[in-house]
Amino acid sequence: MIRVVVVGDVMLDVVARPLTAIQPTSDTAADVAIGGGGSAANLAVALATGGCAVRYVGAVGDDPLGELARADLAARGVEVDLAVHAGPTGVVVAVVGADGQRAMLTRRGANSALSAEDVLARLRAPFDHLHVSGYTILDDATRAVARVAIDAARARGAGVSVDACSVAPLRELGAARFLEAAAGATMIFANEEEAVALADAGDAAAAAAVLATRGPEVLVTRGARGAIVVSSDGEVQVPSRATRVVDTTGAGDAATGAYLAARLSGASVAGALERAMDAAARAVEGLGARTQSRW
Repeated sequence: MIRVVVVGDVMLDVVARPLTAIQPTSDTAADVAIGGGGSAANLAVALATGGCAVRYVGAVGDDPLGELARADLAARGVEVDLAVHAGPTGVVVAVVGADGQRAMLTRRGANSALSAEDVLARLRAPFDHLHVSGYTILDDATRAVARVAIDAARARGAGVSVDACSVAPLRELGAARFLEAAAGATMIFANEEEAVALADAGDAAAAAAVLATRGPEVLVTRGARGAIVVSSDGEVQVPSRATRVVDTTGAGDAATGAYLAARLSGASVAGALERAMDAAARAVEGLGARTQSRW
């Protein structure tokens, strides 16, 4: 089995989908899901589902949520290696609109306490590929940790993938600083908004082509319009396979995790993209990033 280490954020997700117009000073009926989340943790689960041997490295608080996160990931086939820091485990509250799109309110909590020592101590065992969550790069407190992890992986000859994760903090940080911290990545993942911001390009295809000069393989997800990959083999596009969209939370993580697992297992770009779109279509059918693991 391909051995993958995933470094990044783990969260408690509280996802709410109002059933009527929100009443500002009163109650609003809603569907609510509470469960495991965090971009890196979601991607680790997708990799394990795709047949990889996955070790997840991250940080939780010294609270019950940290133990819930550990148990949830282990139940999904992920080897869990979490540092415990004083304070709260990270939490995201996502409010989902009628179109399935969501806005997120985030408390990073212990994710910001992840240290270089935490990561290096957990990279001693052999591995074939490292994935670093973009949230680790976007956070001023952990950007250097991401750099240390990437350098350690490249020194071992391992492949490295990085995802952009979130367009608002990406714009605030600036594309140049993000790409500097991610230098050495062999694969770059982003949604269309993030890719355009990173590459200062007009659309997904142009952005992927620009980013491919920095990472040999670039995957850009495009929501209802599917996904595109630019690599040394050229450009490949596939349409979305989603027929019912309830909530897009975690869909990108599911897609990129499925794509990465397939590519690491020897699938072609086109074949990996088909698996990615299948995974995304399943993800958007339910409320929450991991509908199969509710707390």
